[in-house]
Amino acid sequence: MCCNGNEKERRGGSRIKWLCTAVASLEAKQGVVCYKHRRDDGHPVCFMSALNLVCRPIGVIRTDMRAKFDAPHQPDLALEQRSVIELFEGQSYELALSDLEGFERIWLIWWFDRNANWRPMVRAPRGKTHRRGVFATRSPHRPNPIGITSVALIEIRGRELIVGSNDLLDNTQILDIKPYISEVDSFPNQRNGWLAELEHEEQSSDVFRVSLSPTARDQSAWLLSTWEIDFITRVTAILTRAPFPSRRHRITSPKDGVYRLSCGGWRVFFSRMESEVLIERIAPGFPLELLEREGREIIPDYKAQLAFEGQWPNRKQ
Repeated sequence: MCCNGNEKERRGGSRIKWLCTAVASLEAKQGVVCYKHRRDDGHPVCFMSALNLVCRPIGVIRTDMRAKFDAPHQPDLALEQRSVIELFEGQSYELALSDLEGFERIWLIWWFDRNANWRPMVRAPRGKTHRRGVFATRSPHRPNPIGITSVALIEIRGRELIVGSNDLLDNTQILDIKPYISEVDSFPNQRNGWLAELEHEEQSSDVFRVSLSPTARDQSAWLLSTWEIDFITRVTAILTRAPFPSRRHRITSPKDGVYRLSCGGWRVFFSRMESEVLIERIAPGFPLELLEREGREIIPDYKAQLAFEGQWPNRKQ
């Protein structure tokens, strides 16, 4: 608690001087600081160490992206995506949204709640496979797993915000919302570090033509029409650039000339011939015994995978 009041200052002057010495060992730590009283070197007095910050979510976002593979690494502005942010009740958040409807875009500050640890060096989702410092990337594997995304604000309905294209998984916890201000938030002509080199490499690299076999086309169309599941769009984007064995893209070495790509709860099998890639078939990512076992609810798309088994039985792995 910060000291205040002239009388307290006169009476507590000697005690403050003693406290300055007593808390010197805490100066490298975060703490509760009294800015009214300063040490001889000008630094404020720290009265209590506090090594942890408490951050409470203000709501969650509802999207159609359930598995990590479903979410793009950055929002795809070409998609006509609609998601709903539901702010928690009982906190006067509807008042906090006052005057926000005049902004076309907003910033979402959110929590990477699917990650259990952080890594100082990470593999970026694009480019060569060598690792880069996590602070030079937007990897989710961060010391404090905080994400930030700019999204189009479409509509506000009470405590709900309808937003456009984003990269958040369903039920991601939202920590804060801020307006996007174009005059201060946009710097289009700044250097982009290693990303600029990557874009140059991608322009000169080979592009593969991706097609689907009749079986894969039927399977993909069935998943989309029956279950609203579409991962082939993302798979095609990956295979257009990098249809090679990759831990980052979860592509295994070929077996009998066929590669396997893991995408959330599903597996995609493809072959490659020079500059042509053929997606041969799709299969559930979990064995039937797991899909039928108690507790299967934690498996992504488990109902769709069971139904898929009925449509295309006797699958190969």
